Amino acid sequence: MRKLRHFLYFILLIALDQFTKHLAASNLKENPFIIIPKVFQFTYHENNGAVWGILSGKIIFLILVTFLLLFLMVILYLKIPKDKRYNAIRIILVFICAGAVGNLIDRVFNGYVVDYIYFELIDFPVFNLADCYVTLSSILLIILGLFYYKDEDFEFLSSKSVKTVTADGSDWTEEKVVMNGSGETEEKAAINDSDETEDNNGTDEKNAASSNDGADEREDKDN
Repeated sequence: MRKLRHFLYFILLIALDQFTKHLAASNLKENPFIIIPKVFQFTYHENNGAVWGILSGKIIFLILVTFLLLFLMVILYLKIPKDKRYNAIRIILVFICAGAVGNLIDRVFNGYVVDYIYFELIDFPVFNLADCYVTLSSILLIILGLFYYKDEDFEFLSSKSVKTVTADGSDWTEEKVVMNGSGETEEKAAINDSDETEDNNGTDEKNAASSNDGADEREDKDN
């Protein structure tokens, strides 16, 4: 359910971005909408590069880079543990991916990205809602990484799990290889509850047998 909900968020964020770009293209080409004179306005701008016009005209390269980043973001999302403390990271990744796809759609179908938000007071480069998704989410991710999460919270990024199932499918083992502080690898093994139960039962039987033997010996001596 969580993944489905996040996917719906992802679709809604992209739809909102595309809707605002459509409004900008339809209404702002000739007449910018000034909110505060000399400070802030909505204006129409076609950006055939990345942020601040970097890599202008390199549309194919930007498309390929975006696909690569999206692939990495999806892999990261799927590797995140199910613990609720990671919910913020999941939402952040949804926003980043939505922003990347929003601008990717523009580049694929138009050959440029529609920008329309302009802070004239500081002459900040014109940007759009998708840029807000990516930039603000990235800043929040950095803040959480520095002040909320601990180093051990990100061990899942450097661990590998291997499962071995027996023929009857009842027993399995899981090994995790984790990088320690010195760069060496440490192996941790986890065994399922059925194995532990069998070991405990075997120990109990041995203890019971020992107790019975001791009781028999005492009875023989008494006789």
